[in-house]
Amino acid sequence: MMKRSGRAIRQALHSGQRIYATAAIAVSPQWARVLAAANVDFVFVDSEHTPLDRETLAWLCRSYASEQIPAVVRIPSPDPFEASKVLDGGAAGFIAPYIESPTQVEQLKAVARYRPLKGERAGQAIADPTSLEPALQHYLEQRNGDTLFIINIESVPAIEQLDQILSVGGVDAVLIGPHDLSCSLGIPEQYDHPKFDQAVRRILQTARHHQVGAGIHYWLSIDREIEWAKSTGANLLMHSTDVTLYQNSLVQDLKYLRAQLGDAINTDHSASSPVV
Repeated sequence: MMKRSGRAIRQALHSGQRIYATAAIAVSPQWARVLAAANVDFVFVDSEHTPLDRETLAWLCRSYASEQIPAVVRIPSPDPFEASKVLDGGAAGFIAPYIESPTQVEQLKAVARYRPLKGERAGQAIADPTSLEPALQHYLEQRNGDTLFIINIESVPAIEQLDQILSVGGVDAVLIGPHDLSCSLGIPEQYDHPKFDQAVRRILQTARHHQVGAGIHYWLSIDREIEWAKSTGANLLMHSTDVTLYQNSLVQDLKYLRAQLGDAINTDHSASSPVV
């Protein structure tokens, strides 16, 4: 299967075509081949909730690039300098966590669309793109045309500001962080709660109204992912993570082995939900 370029993924997200991705944090040179076999469109590498350092992130990004898989890194905070660092390290794009204001998007848009411009010059470009000299405008479009810019929407204030946030432009997709969203809603980890479902639908529908990609990083039910996609137009299918998939498969396999061989199951250990 032909791998999509960052530019093609961006176009698909905006046009409503579905993009399939997963999250992975395993540091292994073989993992890129595993994801290539699964035909993912891109991989989400998290540096917000994991202790991956800058050198390791760069190594992972280059490893995935060797299999023509764009690596999109979630930065630890919505900081333009953090976004620049992961792009310098080889990331195909970045996910900015806990976005709640248009100002944050404007600052990050400068990195995604006008890098390496910074400071006042970048601000001028955002305010008036026609202020760019033709040669510079062409250079920036060529250099940044493949850069994926995704924002995490995961709080009540973000939902209330979402129209204004997306009106800034430059964003390729909205990705819901379910754990933080459930906490902001006052129903921590109650993912079956009607209040959570209502918030998810509102975010996804608003994103598609603005013609940007819409998705939720989900791991609990494939059928629910499918239903959200069908009913809201959500087109970024960010399915699970390597740790969760491995855990679920191993738990089931070992449970089956023990049951078939008549051995007792140790019930002292309980699996915790991932923070996403």
